[in-house]
Amino acid sequence: MKKVSFAEFGGPDVLRLIDAEKPHPGPGQIRIAVRAAGVNPVDWRIREGQVLGAHPTELPAGVGIDAAGIVDEVGAGVEGVEVGDHVFGEGADTYAEFAVLGAWARMPGGLTFEEAAGYPSVVETALRVIREVGVEPGQTLLVSGAAGGVGSAVLQIARDRGIEVIGTASAANQDYLRGLGALATTYGDGWTERVRRLGPVDAALDLSGSGVVPELVELTGDPRKVVTIADLGASAFGVRFSGVAGSVPDALAEAAALIARGKLHIPVARSYTLGEAAAAHLDSKAGHTRGRRVIVV
Repeated sequence: MKKVSFAEFGGPDVLRLIDAEKPHPGPGQIRIAVRAAGVNPVDWRIREGQVLGAHPTELPAGVGIDAAGIVDEVGAGVEGVEVGDHVFGEGADTYAEFAVLGAWARMPGGLTFEEAAGYPSVVETALRVIREVGVEPGQTLLVSGAAGGVGSAVLQIARDRGIEVIGTASAANQDYLRGLGALATTYGDGWTERVRRLGPVDAALDLSGSGVVPELVELTGDPRKVVTIADLGASAFGVRFSGVAGSVPDALAEAAALIARGKLHIPVARSYTLGEAAAAHLDSKAGHTRGRRVIVV
């Protein structure tokens, strides 16, 4: 099979499309014929060699954790899924023609593989940080970097739970945020004053790592009410960095339920081929995404 891999840490140029043996699922796992794989910031952070609190990366390594596809092999002890089922979920080395998943759910009706691949870790992250930041219905959550995949999920999940949301994004994404039910404003000079004019903030999330953690602490008045998924230096301000996955199967089930209820939709901003993985990483790191980027196999 074809697979994206890297043998050294570095920039996007270390990525190679190689021939590799097909993986096989262990107990409690399944293998899928990948139809699409989600592109996440964690993918290029791992490729760069950043330490994210997960297991050390052994080289050479594959890339990718999210995928959607067709089940073609089922490991021991797995029930409720059969060869031929359409699923989306999380696993390892998903930028490939075949990948092993450790957590999955059936794809909700009406979703394409391309769309489904953009949900797994994004929704898991959104659910986790909403829980960790401790925001309650009736309170206001500030989301910095709100137009990307995680931000899109956070906004919709929070609004479904009765939480008010203020989102910051580029000028081009203001209508997009409003369409998801958020009060929107731009980042850049004077952004904290623009937020204050929209109302008091009870909790805040940093999703882009753009150096705004001190301002988020100031706006909430409490570093314990701020969580970041992108700023590795946040602990200097007493702010929690959340980079470890939580209950993935539960998150996938909730994602499927939200999608089925029409309460969650994350658009695909752009798709790439396996051979364009380096370009996908460059674009992901540049940010300014409206929704998700995916690799189509």
